[in-house]
Amino acid sequence: MTMHGFTLTAEGPFDFAASLRFIEDWPATSALPSDGRAMRFAYCAESDWLPIGVTVTGAPGGVAVATTRPAGPGIRGEVARILSLDVDGAGFAKLGEADPVLGDLQRRSPGLRPVCFWSPWEAACWAVIVQRSSMLIASRIKQRIADRYGAKVVVDGHAHSAFPPPVSLLEAGGLGLPAQKEEWLRGLARAALDGLLTTEHLRALDPQDALAELRALPGVGPFSAGLILIRGAGAPDAFPGDEPRLFAILREAYGLPEDAAPSAYRKLAEAWRPYRSWASFLFRATSYNRD
Repeated sequence: MTMHGFTLTAEGPFDFAASLRFIEDWPATSALPSDGRAMRFAYCAESDWLPIGVTVTGAPGGVAVATTRPAGPGIRGEVARILSLDVDGAGFAKLGEADPVLGDLQRRSPGLRPVCFWSPWEAACWAVIVQRSSMLIASRIKQRIADRYGAKVVVDGHAHSAFPPPVSLLEAGGLGLPAQKEEWLRGLARAALDGLLTTEHLRALDPQDALAELRALPGVGPFSAGLILIRGAGAPDAFPGDEPRLFAILREAYGLPEDAAPSAYRKLAEAWRPYRSWASFLFRATSYNRD
C-alpha cells in the first residue's frame, strides 16, 4: 500500500518518545501494537468520516507522519491536534519557572504534551463507555465495537480497526452495552452529525460555553465534558471543573486543605493560563501524588 508522508514541527519543547510512552501506558490505547519507536493507529477522520491509517515516528524538531491516503490540511491538522502540535508550546516552560511545583513536573517529563483521542467523537463515546466501568474493560468494549462495526485499515502490514463513524453507529445493531449507554451513544452520534462534536466547533467557543454545551448532550456530565473538550478537541486552555482525581493530586501537590472548594482549584489554575489543559494533563500523567 502506498503511504503518503509529511512532517509536523513543534513550536516549543516536545518529546515524541514521551508521547509514545504515554500511549503505551494509557489504558485507552495500551492495546495498540508498539515497538517503542512508532505510533500506529487507524481512525475515521472528522474532516470526512472516512477511515485512515497513521504511522508517526520521531523526527528532528517534531514528527514524521505517514498516512494510508493523501493528507490534506484537515488530516494534517487532526494529527497535529492528537499530539498537541497545533499549539505553540514555547510559553509552557515559562510557567514552570513561576510555579515550582509545575516546574518540577516539567523537569521529570520534559517535552510531554497532551496526547488526545483521535477525535472528539471518539472521546465522547469513550466517556460514555467508561462510566461505571474500569478503563481496561472499557477499552476492550470500545475495541470490540470497532472490530465489529468499524473499517479495517492496514498500517505497516498490520490490520487496525477504526472506531465507527457516527452514521455507522446509528445504523449498528446491539453494541453489547446497557440499553441506557447505547441510547446515549446514538444521541452523541446525532450530535456529531450535526457538527457539535468537532474540533473546529468546540474550540471556536469560550471554554466555559463549550463545557456547558457538551453537558447538554446525552450521557455527558461535568467530568465527561472536560474530557471531550480537553482530550478530544485538544483545547489548550480549559480547566476541568469537577474532576475528583485531579483535585486530589493538586491538593497533595500544593498542600490545599481536604475541604478546599472547587473555586480554590480554579484559582490555582489561573496561573497556568493559557495552558491550563496542558498543566492539568501533566499532573494527571505523572501521578504526582503517588511519588
